[in-house]
Amino acid sequence: MCESSAYLLTDGEERLLLEHLDIVETLEEDRMRLVDIFGEEKILRIRVKRFSLLEHKILFEPLQTCP
Repeated sequence: MCESSAYLLTDGEERLLLEHLDIVETLEEDRMRLVDIFGEEKILRIRVKRFSLLEHKILFEPLQTCP
């Protein structure tokens, strides 16, 4: 299978969010929905930082809140 894994970049470190990612969907201006092939779902305030098809890896970063 060729699903990608989703990682969150925080403080310079990559933390695994979901493996076997199936769906990446923008819900609103500041939220994204991630769903894996088993139906596990996460809705987060993130944006795509880097997407690598070769590495099967999507790197997200959290959105900064306005002061």
